[in-house]
Amino acid sequence: MRSAVPSEHPSAGVWLRPLRPTDLEMVAAVYRDAVLSQAGALYSDAQVRAWADHPSASQALSEALRRGHGLVSCAAADGTRIEAFALLDPLDRLALLYCRGRSSRQGRATALLQALQEHAAARGVRRLRTEASQLSRPLLERQGWSVEAEETACYAGVAFLRWRMLRDLP
Repeated sequence: MRSAVPSEHPSAGVWLRPLRPTDLEMVAAVYRDAVLSQAGALYSDAQVRAWADHPSASQALSEALRRGHGLVSCAAADGTRIEAFALLDPLDRLALLYCRGRSSRQGRATALLQALQEHAAARGVRRLRTEASQLSRPLLERQGWSVEAEETACYAGVAFLRWRMLRDLP
């Protein structure tokens, strides 16, 4: 992962920078906060607990961060307080997209999605894929993604309904 000077995303007034290996602890905190602060209205208590604890219960998050191409949305240009993040892993798959509850509905997820889509398209990717939760599906649909299929996934033995989604890139 390359380090770069933070930049302001022009369409949303949101500061984005590349995800760094040293961001793991902050990114895990954003993941947990996003689930705990936003999933309760759509998921059972057992689902929320299993989902929120997933990064600490497995190495999946740290491994994905090490392999993938990620961006973070920060509270300010200094890039120190991460409020949201997104990751492509591999390059044609949106693997993660999480935003703290206090920072949701501020254009952060949209800015991250657009920047990652541009990154993938510039490297020859013509179609992105993902597995969307009940939280992310509406946002992705607004951004031009379509549902390919419904499926069930398990975290810590707890079942979750999710959707495989696709988005063609220009």
